[in-house]
Amino acid sequence: MGDKGGDNHSEVTDFILVGIRVRPELHSLLFLLFLIIYGMVLLGNLSMIGIIVTDPRLNTPMYFFLGNLSVIDLSYSTVIIPKAMVNILSQKKTISFVGCVAQLFLYALFMVTEAFVLAAMAYDRFIAICNPLLYPVRMSRSVCIQLVSGSYLCGWVSSILQISVTFSMSFCASRVIDHFYCDSNPIEKISCSNVFINKMVSLSLAILIILPTIVVIVVSYMYIVSTVLKIRSTEGRKKVFSTCSSHLGVVSLLYGTVSFVYLTPPNNPELRKVASVCYILFTPMLNPLIYSLRNKDVKDAMRKVLWKKKVLL
Repeated sequence: MGDKGGDNHSEVTDFILVGIRVRPELHSLLFLLFLIIYGMVLLGNLSMIGIIVTDPRLNTPMYFFLGNLSVIDLSYSTVIIPKAMVNILSQKKTISFVGCVAQLFLYALFMVTEAFVLAAMAYDRFIAICNPLLYPVRMSRSVCIQLVSGSYLCGWVSSILQISVTFSMSFCASRVIDHFYCDSNPIEKISCSNVFINKMVSLSLAILIILPTIVVIVVSYMYIVSTVLKIRSTEGRKKVFSTCSSHLGVVSLLYGTVSFVYLTPPNNPELRKVASVCYILFTPMLNPLIYSLRNKDVKDAMRKVLWKKKVLL
């Protein structure tokens, strides 16, 4: 198939992912950079999951959410980066139509799910600090499972809507996607259909996802700050802020990088790709570090694991 396709999307069998434009002699260096950072993503998140699953002291709602956050971070990086690495060294740089649909679906699924899981984590901290006596009831195991399941359900519904409108378009102009993965904006650019409905659906989904999650996080921390200010002990305040600082760091990192991606001018696709790398690689790499460096329980659990390995050796 050439760059000129048929008159609708059903005749498109594959797309070409342009990737990040660098000089040919830098392809190996870019591949190595992706490989190193992706390796750190795997190591950090798998280690976090392993520690949370194996250490009984971390069998609490906060670490249940944190374990799911690591699964999500690991998943959306894996959906995109291995294929991007293959394309860096490949001449064809193609992705099948079905593969493109699956990639966009899974990417949107995990991205939306992460936003809702972070909101659930904020609610967890609010209950723990502002209503500690009700914490065992309000954040029981069943409630935590329901919150995570609801997060995945929201991600699933939004992803179905996103791919439905994106791949209902006609691609008679080109099949060359100016990105290193299948994202809705660059796909819209190669369509010869009217994308107004797509833009409205994407905007509506963004509002329905961002607004409630941000409201939950902001309101939760308003109550937390109000409660902390009533604590007379400096040590008590420090302890409470310590339990929240990691979550706030992850929230800031997520929304900061996502804003960077989607507020980047559309006439600068290369800058948008760099912004996407920050979200897809650096965010899941840094999240485990933020929690392991700022959380005493996680550090203690890691020391325990390392000590056991040392003894076995």
